[in-house]
Amino acid sequence: MIATMERELGPIDILVNSAGAAKRTPPDDLDPAAWRTAMDAKFFTYIHAIDPLIKRMAARGRGIIVNVIGNGGKIASPTHIAGGAANAALMLATAGLANAYATRGIRVVGINPGLTNTDRVAEGLRAEARLTGTSPEEALKRALARIPLGRMAEPQEIARVVCFLASAQASYISGATITMDGVATPTVV
Repeated sequence: MIATMERELGPIDILVNSAGAAKRTPPDDLDPAAWRTAMDAKFFTYIHAIDPLIKRMAARGRGIIVNVIGNGGKIASPTHIAGGAANAALMLATAGLANAYATRGIRVVGINPGLTNTDRVAEGLRAEARLTGTSPEEALKRALARIPLGRMAEPQEIARVVCFLASAQASYISGATITMDGVATPTVV
C-alpha cells in the first residue's frame, strides 16, 4: 500500500494512524484469541503502516507520525483490558520509535483521547451498561460525571490537535503522548 501510494502521489511526509479499535470484551470472555484479536485490531494495524514508512522517511531525513491511541492504555477498564494492553503497547512504540529515529529527522507523537462523541464510544458505553446491569443512558451519565470538563470531546477537537502535531509549529514535540480526556485523569507525566 505504501509503495503504491508513494509511486502514484510522491513521498509520504505525514502518517496519521487512527485505525479501528479492539472490541470491548468482558473479562470472563477473554481468551488468547480475544487478546490476539485486540492486538491485531489496534497495535498491528498501526505497526504494519509505521514499519515500512518510517524506514522510507528516515532514508529521506524527514517525516512525522501521529498515533491516535486512546487513554485505555493508561486506565484499566474491565471491558477494555485487551484493547487497553494494545494501547499501552502503542504508547511504548511511539516513545521508542521517536527516540530511535529522532537523529534521522523523524518525529513520532501520540494522542490519548478519552471519551469522544463517536459510535465507538457509544458501543463501549453499551458494553459497560451490560457488564454493570445498567442502561446505556446511565452508563453515559456515570462516564460524564468522571470528566471535570463535564462533556465528551468532539472528533473535531482531536483532529485539531493532530493537525497541530503534524505541523511545523510542533517541531520540537516528539516521543510524547498527549492525553485529551477533559481532566478525567489528572496526572503528571
